[in-house]
Amino acid sequence: MDISEVARRTGLPSSTVRFYEKAGLITATSAPGERRHFKPAVLDQLALIALGQAGGLSLDEIRSMLPLEGALQVDRQLLLDKADSIDSTIKRLKAMSQGLRHAADCPAPDHGQCPNFQRLLKVAAGTLKRSRTARTPPGSPLQRP
Repeated sequence: MDISEVARRTGLPSSTVRFYEKAGLITATSAPGERRHFKPAVLDQLALIALGQAGGLSLDEIRSMLPLEGALQVDRQLLLDKADSIDSTIKRLKAMSQGLRHAADCPAPDHGQCPNFQRLLKVAAGTLKRSRTARTPPGSPLQRP
């Protein structure tokens, strides 16, 4: 099937199909310089790329699982690690959501006196400190003691 048919059936722009080919995620069956043609299996490969991206996988991680010829090579440990990361993010976001809802509905006249709001601030301060430390090289003058 030619590139326009692939684009029509997947909803992807032809430029994205060409990008994925150039990135080594899919392979055209046509000779260089000719209109691009693909095997029907490219539709499944493009669906896997979309699924991987929706799951937060990088194109390099997705490429490692895509067969140019042969069977799909799913890296189960990579998928488990990504699922754990997503679960951790969900847990953190849920706690933040609950904290924000509490702060919005808190009956205390001063949020500074609300123990739940103070806990929320401490969690936020710890998250900020960890993210700064992770981005700052050890021994850098910007790193806090």
